[in-house]
Amino acid sequence: MSYHHESLREKTLNNENLAGPHANYQGIGDNHSNLHDRTMNNENLTAPSPDAPLEKDFSRNMSSAGYSNGFDTTYQHLDGTQDSETALRKIRTAGSISISPDLFEKLYLSPQNRVKGDLRKTFGNPTPLALIGFLMCLFPLSMTLMGWRGAGNNGAAGIGEYWFFGGLLMMLGSVGEWILGNTFPFVVFGSFGAYWLSYAATLQPYFNAYGAYSTTGEIAEGLETDGFRSGLAFWFISMGLMCLIFMVCSIRTNFVFFNIFFWLVVTFGCLTGAYFQLNNGALALAARLQTTAGATAFITCAFGWWIFAAIMLASLDFPFEIPVGDLSGLVKGASQKNAAEKSV
Repeated sequence: MSYHHESLREKTLNNENLAGPHANYQGIGDNHSNLHDRTMNNENLTAPSPDAPLEKDFSRNMSSAGYSNGFDTTYQHLDGTQDSETALRKIRTAGSISISPDLFEKLYLSPQNRVKGDLRKTFGNPTPLALIGFLMCLFPLSMTLMGWRGAGNNGAAGIGEYWFFGGLLMMLGSVGEWILGNTFPFVVFGSFGAYWLSYAATLQPYFNAYGAYSTTGEIAEGLETDGFRSGLAFWFISMGLMCLIFMVCSIRTNFVFFNIFFWLVVTFGCLTGAYFQLNNGALALAARLQTTAGATAFITCAFGWWIFAAIMLASLDFPFEIPVGDLSGLVKGASQKNAAEKSV
């Protein structure tokens, strides 16, 4: 190493420029025992001698350095009663709230899954938003289908509800579930959000859904045509098939959610039969099927209100909870089976 100390490189290699500043005895004050003068001359900022103890030394050799924090000096953290792995695990989980699989399934209507990031700690739970949108549409429609208090006309009075409660809220809930990585409720809420938007558009004269079937120019007459009724019946068949698939998938969620889809399958089946029987001229049978559809939709809403209340209470950490009949352990997932097989 060179002994020419004029250049910055040579000083750095010799660690000369890393030493503490030189005391300026020709500086502002000459009383070197005075704190103010020593500070102005940078005397109290010089590096400690190699033998002086550090202010806080948390190294493994702190006992030999003359410093100890009062705990066993084997570990490099303040709590000597825990090993490094335990302390690290506590740090990773600090500030987070872990929930059980059955509580997760109740809140999100989906078995617990692993997603990247902490979005579930960042965003609110979108599940009850979509549920209330669904209930605020189907509940009054179920009573309309049963003809309570003279209601009728396919629930046309609820077009605004179908647009904004059923369509808007369920679509927002679906997007929220998609952001959180909950695939099943994302598909369910998105599908029913589209259903309510489609139903509202069908009843809206602007879209001419039934006016196109009129042969006299009177838009309302299209509602009584065989073509329009059969088209709605085919749509209800598709919705029933979709709900059947959802019902099978919901076996891994809870008993209440399963019953929602079960009774929806019955509802759409009865509505399909009612429209087909109207085309056959069996008005009395069609009326009974429509009333039955309203009754089964009402039962669906009863389960829906139950699970909505359960989610809201759980979201606010109430001291009691409403049971929903957890089914997540009834049918084990493929990942659980694979893990069990590997452990054997």
